[in-house]
Amino acid sequence: MPENSGIFYTDQGKGFPVLLIHGFCETHEIWDSFSNRLSDNYRLICIDLPGFGRSKLLPNGFSLADVASKIIVLLEELKIEACISIGHSLGGYVSLAVAEQRPAILKAFGLFHSTAYADTAERRVSRNKVIEFVSNRGVTPFIESFIPPLFYNQSNPYIQSIVRLGSQTNRDTLLAYVMAMRDRPDSTFVVAHFEGAILFIAGEWDAGIAVESIKKQSEMAIRPTVCVLTNTAHMGMFEQPDEAIKYIQVFLQSEIRN
Repeated sequence: MPENSGIFYTDQGKGFPVLLIHGFCETHEIWDSFSNRLSDNYRLICIDLPGFGRSKLLPNGFSLADVASKIIVLLEELKIEACISIGHSLGGYVSLAVAEQRPAILKAFGLFHSTAYADTAERRVSRNKVIEFVSNRGVTPFIESFIPPLFYNQSNPYIQSIVRLGSQTNRDTLLAYVMAMRDRPDSTFVVAHFEGAILFIAGEWDAGIAVESIKKQSEMAIRPTVCVLTNTAHMGMFEQPDEAIKYIQVFLQSEIRN
């Protein structure tokens, strides 16, 4: 029997398939405005990563490579032989893992506030502190402290809705992904050897993934495009949605013509 992906997804529009992958403690819902605007020209597949939203969590000890394998199974279920993926943060890590396992299934991909570098020693310590905090105090207190700093403007009206969305994350899911992100390998070799185009979208004020780091990674790529969102930290789809969609549209139009 073929393997079942167990991944919930929405399927909207017609045209070349575009896969949108959300970030940590998010769901497919973060792409609602994007998919509504992009589906006029593309087939938009928006997923819930395993364990988030309506998708089933993978067994304990899974890696981001395991998550990528499930996405590949989903694409096979949908009979999609090639697509372009755009991944936000964690979703970018997963896109890199898909590109490593099955490069031919991605015509191109985008890293939206994401990085190919593995966690630094300092970042791994921070991940461990998150595990301890959530284990002792629960999901909601963590989300309430985690989400606002991801925005450049602390009065952004979307902060509270993202906090509410993130607070629905299952505790086991949150802890499992923190460990998976902490332990993910460096993926710069994927960037360096991928033959298609890679879109890098950075936030001018992203404290976790600096613009200079993104530019350095882009120099490794064969066909890079770098876009920097001004007055933006880590949540460009809510901080500068029009600008972000414009960059993605230009990228998609360019790559699908090739």
